[in-house]
Amino acid sequence: MNCFFMGGKLEMPEKAVVLLSGGLDSATCLAIARKEKFDVHALCFDYGQRHKIEIECARRTAAAIGVEKFHLLHFNLREWGASALTSDEFEVPEFEEIRTKVPITYVPARNMIFLSFGAALAEGIGARDIFIGVNSMDYSGYPDCRPAFIEAFRQCANLGTKAVDEKWEYKIRTPLQYLKKREIIELGLSLGVDYSLTHSCYDPGPDGRPCGHCDSCGLRNKAFAELGMTDPALSRRF
Repeated sequence: MNCFFMGGKLEMPEKAVVLLSGGLDSATCLAIARKEKFDVHALCFDYGQRHKIEIECARRTAAAIGVEKFHLLHFNLREWGASALTSDEFEVPEFEEIRTKVPITYVPARNMIFLSFGAALAEGIGARDIFIGVNSMDYSGYPDCRPAFIEAFRQCANLGTKAVDEKWEYKIRTPLQYLKKREIIELGLSLGVDYSLTHSCYDPGPDGRPCGHCDSCGLRNKAFAELGMTDPALSRRF
């Protein structure tokens, strides 16, 4: 953790929690938080998802960006499934640029759960800022990625923790909310993010390689193509 002097006094950086999945968006958020000089705590989840490759990618991304505080929380959403990401009963659908309903890859209340854990960690360590890489431009239509949900959760967290009595507030930071996927990649590259370390696929093969046909792969591949690039993760050995 870096300290700095201000007005002749040694100042400690403010703490922040960054929800880190191992994917492209959360890696970019992690780099943004580091650029803003936060003492970053990365929070990753093993929640019974279809594959665990993203967890190792999250560890590697945190290390590459220089974040030493990495928390991995275990719980099992496979207990009730209800999503192609937490149950083998459903197939991961093909990429569609325009969707008219929430896809089966939506995990019920996932971001609400993640943010609740993020708020608990933040309260415990004295952090006020929680970063999450939600996006409402290029995304699959998940309701827990929308600005209205984020604002509602912010209010809930501020009323359901010591914040309400101690007169401080959480900030739910969503720096990617209104960016296209191409713009997110451009921002991350300007911050030195190594996207070859990230993994976004919903349905990777047994060797860990991206399927290339799910929503996440489709959005990611399209964005790199718009930049005249090939996704660097495709050349990585898993």
